[in-house]
Amino acid sequence: MQESVKEIIFLVEEDPEGGYTAQALGHSIFTQADSIEELKEMVKDAVECHFDEKERPQIVRLHIVKQEILTL
Repeated sequence: MQESVKEIIFLVEEDPEGGYTAQALGHSIFTQADSIEELKEMVKDAVECHFDEKERPQIVRLHIVKQEILTL
């Protein structure tokens, strides 16, 4: 039996083609959505599908990265 993960972190970025992507750090989980609210639901669903109920993390963190370009 695998030890349960207490927390999982997703790196969230704006997709250049629109919407957002989320990639789990240390796990092969990836999802995308058109809005942050929709992405939150997609992340929850992805985590539930990836882990058995006993192994499921108690905390899911979204690390949202926003890139901006400044011109001088």
